[in-house]
Amino acid sequence: MDPQLRTIAVNQPFLRPGCSLGEGPLYDPRTSTLHFVDIERNKLYHLNTRSFELAVEQFEDPVTCLALRKDGGLACTTAKGFAVIEDGSILRYLAQPIPEDHHPFVRFNDGACDRKGRYVAGTLASKEHNVPGQLYMYDPADNSCRVVDPGPFTDCNGLGWSADDRTMYFTDSLVNKIYAYDYDDGRLSGRRVFVDPLSHGLPEGTYPDGLCIDNAGGIWSARWGGSRIIRYTPDGAVDLQVIFPTALNVTACCFGGPNDDQLYVTTAHCGACGGDASRQAQYPDSGHLFVVDFAGQFRGGRWRHEFVA
Repeated sequence: MDPQLRTIAVNQPFLRPGCSLGEGPLYDPRTSTLHFVDIERNKLYHLNTRSFELAVEQFEDPVTCLALRKDGGLACTTAKGFAVIEDGSILRYLAQPIPEDHHPFVRFNDGACDRKGRYVAGTLASKEHNVPGQLYMYDPADNSCRVVDPGPFTDCNGLGWSADDRTMYFTDSLVNKIYAYDYDDGRLSGRRVFVDPLSHGLPEGTYPDGLCIDNAGGIWSARWGGSRIIRYTPDGAVDLQVIFPTALNVTACCFGGPNDDQLYVTTAHCGACGGDASRQAQYPDSGHLFVVDFAGQFRGGRWRHEFVA
């Protein structure tokens, strides 16, 4: 990494929920609520950012990522597929497209909705069982669900759209790549490497995870195992890093707050996903929630949208 790179250090968490695999932060400006999940413990958190009241819901299935619904409430992917959340902790499934013989080995992971409310989400691979990670799209307009890129991918992660909706960004974590696609009303083409983080000097053994996009088109990519978030300019240059010295696995981020200039950051315990739990003593805030105040500097962009069903 460039030693002259602008660096911000955040030394204290904003909230200490003690997540195993904290993920999927989503801010709802209608209610000033930050939603996020703990995938390994099947929990969904709702933090009122004005009163700081925290509510927790428990599910039978792991909830892996979230989307706001147009008329209020939340949609999600779970390990099994696409669903909406109704009446407190009840999942109403819309599609469970993973083949039945793959169910024990893979699950859905991250995703987001495009401008027309179509939900795009990817799965994790199982190398041992020769099951690739793939990108799926659920379209509520006709209740259809299909594979839009069969990969093979390793760990389908952070994705979102440019402001003009003509480019979709997508993270394949374990190959250390963020891709860009041409996006035309639900059709993907022209997959290419947008960012190769290792070529920028980021360390081996750290991986891109969730992402968000600001209103200048900058891509904010969380680094699993890297204690940081990297901001990339729209042309793929490294612009800024935010370091979290007390948290190892930085998983995802989103802008929120009254002026959309607060960056909320989820993290995971050092032992999550088969990791080394003994490192938790060195990184004691792994699993907690952080916030970075970017007032006057950055604001969130329109990179994901509401689910219309």
